[in-house]
Amino acid sequence: MYPAPSVIVFSILSGLGFGFMAFLAAGFWPLSGGIAFLVWGFGYVLAVGGLVASTAHLGNPQRAWRAFSQWRSSWLSREAWVAVAALLALAPIALGDWQGFAVPGLWRLMAAVLALAVVACTAMIYAQIRAVPRWNHWTTPVMFLGFSLSGGALLAGQGALAGVLLLALAVVMLITFALGDSRFAARGATLETATGLGGIGRVSVFEQPHTGGNYLLREMIFVVGRKHALKLRAIAVVCAAFLPALMAFVGGWPLHIAAVAVHLVGAFAARWLFFAEAEHVVGLYYGKR
Repeated sequence: MYPAPSVIVFSILSGLGFGFMAFLAAGFWPLSGGIAFLVWGFGYVLAVGGLVASTAHLGNPQRAWRAFSQWRSSWLSREAWVAVAALLALAPIALGDWQGFAVPGLWRLMAAVLALAVVACTAMIYAQIRAVPRWNHWTTPVMFLGFSLSGGALLAGQGALAGVLLLALAVVMLITFALGDSRFAARGATLETATGLGGIGRVSVFEQPHTGGNYLLREMIFVVGRKHALKLRAIAVVCAAFLPALMAFVGGWPLHIAAVAVHLVGAFAARWLFFAEAEHVVGLYYGKR
């Protein structure tokens, strides 16, 4: 799949923002006064900014509101509704921390769960696509939630907890890479099954379907070299998980801030690979798989 920058920014920033605010809502970082206003504002900027960035990939961004109409069948629509619910549920907590009034613990817990539910819905947008076997697996939502929780804990200054979550994220990433490489073959999709001509023998591409480019070629077919993919995987695991975990265990705010920056470098590498390595079965028609 083509790794569109807007979708990469959307999925990373919104996941980080909602994970961060889930920890704030759960009371892991007690806040008050002007600091609370700035910290909660930063969380909202990450979450909302990420969601807004996703509209840049739409053909008609002004029609993004129509995503709300398909909640019965679309995970994108469910994500939109849950995101609105989460942002509204988090608002009284942010206001309470700022102005100094208490918010019931049950409300805080509900808001934190809703924040993480947004990330789960984002993950399911990709995990439910059967035409992309690498995504159509339980590791996709686990990985998205892993990034959200570990990045959120790191941003919230939870040193030891962030370190543990980051190490867990490293394991999830390695499992995702290992299992993902065999998913397309395991699905059993071939040019014969794609064309329905397997009954008459082996099928090969004699001539391309058309001479010019089209949407499918631009969006659904992207090939990344194996050597480059392995380098990016190493960068992703080391920068997104191992190095930030070590920095989080050592502790101290300067090191924590640096750990967040390193984590984001790894997160962008990992999310670029998430899209670039995803093999869509439509590539079979073009002899690309």
